[in-house]
Amino acid sequence: MRIALIAPPWTPIPPPLYGGIELVVDELARGLVAAGHEVTLFATGDSTCPVPTKWTLERAEGMRIGMAVPELRHVLHAYSELSADHDIVHDHTVIGPFYAERYPKLPIVTTIHGPFNEELVDLYMAIGARVPIICISHAQHAAAPQVPVAGVIHHGIDADKFPYGDGAGDADGEYVLFLGRMAPDKGAHRAIEIARKAGLRVLLAAKMREAWERAYYDEQVAPLLGADAVYLGEVIHERKLELLAGAKALLFPIRWSEPFGMVMLEAFACGTPVVAFPEGAAPEVVEDGTTGFLCEDDVAMAEALDRIGTLRREDCRAAAEGYFATSRMVADHVALYERVLASRG
Repeated sequence: MRIALIAPPWTPIPPPLYGGIELVVDELARGLVAAGHEVTLFATGDSTCPVPTKWTLERAEGMRIGMAVPELRHVLHAYSELSADHDIVHDHTVIGPFYAERYPKLPIVTTIHGPFNEELVDLYMAIGARVPIICISHAQHAAAPQVPVAGVIHHGIDADKFPYGDGAGDADGEYVLFLGRMAPDKGAHRAIEIARKAGLRVLLAAKMREAWERAYYDEQVAPLLGADAVYLGEVIHERKLELLAGAKALLFPIRWSEPFGMVMLEAFACGTPVVAFPEGAAPEVVEDGTTGFLCEDDVAMAEALDRIGTLRREDCRAAAEGYFATSRMVADHVALYERVLASRG
């Protein structure tokens, strides 16, 4: 099958720093090639994913993330370049599926990577009958069940690219890890308070580029920092792997309906259990009592950290090598592509 993937224009593929969507697109591109398909990735010129890549924006537009003009320019050139030579286009942008109406004969699918809100429900209701929509979790779709979807496909990861760690910590001893964005809904402040209740050191590696992220940090996180709670900044990929492999557990104290949470799979790949609240897709990812613990509140999460040694790190790694492997994600996508092409006759 000849498959075109259109990535968002905000971060290179794969992402050098934070970028869950971009990590998924990278895994899908590599996995489809490994499965024997012809893949063209339309990304930005600074992308390094080892598949045939086309681009019009020389560098990722991270400073203008979410703005219509750079995304529309990216999409316009993507469809112009890809429309003639591919069996199907898998669009991961927001604007692309709407612009694609200019190509009625081109089979297109789109993945919604973010949470549904009132605006997005209106938009996707308008195209759902024409462009097959992929959700990334049942929790994501449950927020807008009226939107027609072609399927729910959980993310996958290539565990072979991740070091299997023993959770022994670093030169300063054992630690638990918070990894994500510096945002209230991600809960860096809760991670500190929970780790402190459990008597554990916590390291925090988080993206903090936007003004509102810095404001949250200054107001709610910085006052809690100390020798047992250290903010490391936004770390590069290699450092992230070291931190995950050395952590006793990954704290995932989100208090919103996150559509997935790729960091949970990254933790599993390193053998690191995840301690999470049962929000969003976490119950679809974490097997309570096997690959982590699902906890109702901060107190229960701190108590779960006391029991983290009862979990086997090999079970976490097995989850990343099993159901949450890239190969399963790829197979699910290929099956959906084939259904879409068959429905068009």
